[in-house]
Amino acid sequence: MSATQAKLKRERKRSREIFERAEKVLVGGVNSPVRAFRAVGGEPLIIERGNGANLYDADGNELLDYVCSWGAMILGHANPAISEAIAEQARRGTSFGVTTELELELAELIIKAIPFIEKIRFVSSGTEATMSAVRLARGVTKRDFILKFEGCYHGHADSFLSQAGSGLATLGIAECPGVPQALAALTLNVPYNDLGGVENAFAQHKGKVAAVIVEPIAANMGVVPPATDFLKGLREITRRNGSLLIVDEVITGFRLHNGSVQDLLGIEADLTTLGKIIGGGVPVAAYGGRAELMDNVAPLGPVYQAGTLAGNPLAMRAGIAALEQLSKPDLYDEMTQLARRLVFGLRSELADAGIAAQVNAIGSLATIFFTAGPVRNYTDAKRSDTKRCARFFREMLDRGIFLAPSQFEATFISAAHTSADIDRTLAAAHESLQAISADSAV
Repeated sequence: MSATQAKLKRERKRSREIFERAEKVLVGGVNSPVRAFRAVGGEPLIIERGNGANLYDADGNELLDYVCSWGAMILGHANPAISEAIAEQARRGTSFGVTTELELELAELIIKAIPFIEKIRFVSSGTEATMSAVRLARGVTKRDFILKFEGCYHGHADSFLSQAGSGLATLGIAECPGVPQALAALTLNVPYNDLGGVENAFAQHKGKVAAVIVEPIAANMGVVPPATDFLKGLREITRRNGSLLIVDEVITGFRLHNGSVQDLLGIEADLTTLGKIIGGGVPVAAYGGRAELMDNVAPLGPVYQAGTLAGNPLAMRAGIAALEQLSKPDLYDEMTQLARRLVFGLRSELADAGIAAQVNAIGSLATIFFTAGPVRNYTDAKRSDTKRCARFFREMLDRGIFLAPSQFEATFISAAHTSADIDRTLAAAHESLQAISADSAV
């Protein structure tokens, strides 16, 4: 056991005390289920602060962070420009409930980076963005059905909570109580990367499907890249059937390059949802698309959507400060090179330990699936050995490396990570995987 491992195992007293207090007043002691660590065991983290690529828990332990607030912190924690922008705005006021020029400035930055989005509406969460985009699609097409993909997660609105990924996959919840059956019946689920299944669903519900919503790179069942021509096939099917294509880029927007991943994959959605990175770590999301579609949203059209904190000035300032930095030359190339080093190194360490696993990756996104076969959809992902994943998580955490506490989530590289961080991570992975392998051999 390394000195770092011993230190982390020993000093968690204050974190434990805080969580015990939290359990008395917060549901499960948390405000989002995966944070409870039920899938991986052990004590949930209580974080006090972050800086760059590191987090510091309530006991002062330093953790190298690959969760990055589930992808939002692409520039690292406490980025100086973002922190200063938030502080300056706080001195001017934190919420007005009316329009500011900041909303225009952030919208212009997004539209400049993603020109096929002509108009945009800001909201406060990814769930709001996807929910609103679906409502708009239904309002425009006058149809009720939506089609989503098994294992993809689009937030916790009622229409999305069947065969969903992220926290539902982590907790093994296939169907969510509280969702009316009549509404659930309007959501069609098809395996990811299965164009034949999409064609069959459209044939069975001819003229009734308002929209297809998809993660262009699935990241909520773990990372699963789209098969060749899968997304282009969705674009063709939706156009042929008079349906809309909604591409959910809450994770992928500004993640692989300074704009939409659709630019790299050769498609253009009717509606696109964004979140996480566009807020610089403050709650911001958005949906947008062609003006002719977006003009159906109130006050210009009859599809109603509103929010008291939508376009919040703190959030807008943080988003502007974040996006202004993403045009830095080589930023994305440097993150991708670090991610490749990490991915190739993990594959090598897994092979040396004799542990069956797949490392799916694209750009600065990756997931280790503890399964022998390739992972191309949710069924494949669910074949993973979640107990082995949980053991790997705990071993890495004890060595100061914070990975996603679930088999069905992504690992994120940020611009704050360094080559030394990758070396440290691979050294920890070597120790962790050798320990797991040795125990398996007993």
